[in-house]
Amino acid sequence: MKFCSQCASAVSIRIPQGDNRERHVCDACGEIHYQNPKIVTGCIPEWQGQILLCRRGIEPRHGLWTIPAGFMENGETIEQAAMRETLEEACARVEIHGLYAVFNIPHVNQVYMIFRAQLSDGEFAPGEESLETELFDEDQIPWSEMAFPVVIQSLRRYFSDRPNNHFPPFVDTVTPIRR
Repeated sequence: MKFCSQCASAVSIRIPQGDNRERHVCDACGEIHYQNPKIVTGCIPEWQGQILLCRRGIEPRHGLWTIPAGFMENGETIEQAAMRETLEEACARVEIHGLYAVFNIPHVNQVYMIFRAQLSDGEFAPGEESLETELFDEDQIPWSEMAFPVVIQSLRRYFSDRPNNHFPPFVDTVTPIRR
């Protein structure tokens, strides 16, 4: 950030009085511009024992598989965002059955929230951001072609929880991979 969205003057990074973190602060009007993590929400949609996945048609991770998920919009709940993303990416309607996973991803300033869900009617198709959509049995999941580690971890745990029909929510933190 270089300029204030209130008065268009230059901003500098400093710790405002009464705060303990560096923030973008307008040098002219004093407006403090807070930057907070983005919330990503999605779901694991199930239909007759299979999981609906989307092959990404956009970056990042174009061409790889994932669950329907995306950034939450202002004015919606996390459940509404998960349902909207599923409709946008997979042209599918879902019923949310509960929060399943929360991932802290501090190195990219995100919080990822995944719900369990059931397809409402079994209908789906690729949305604008997807190359294709497909239902997969557990042994058909294209693990080596999955887009995001949080999705892999969530699906593996989901499949281990499914035989007991017990899906306790969990929280984890993702750290960057050092290469």
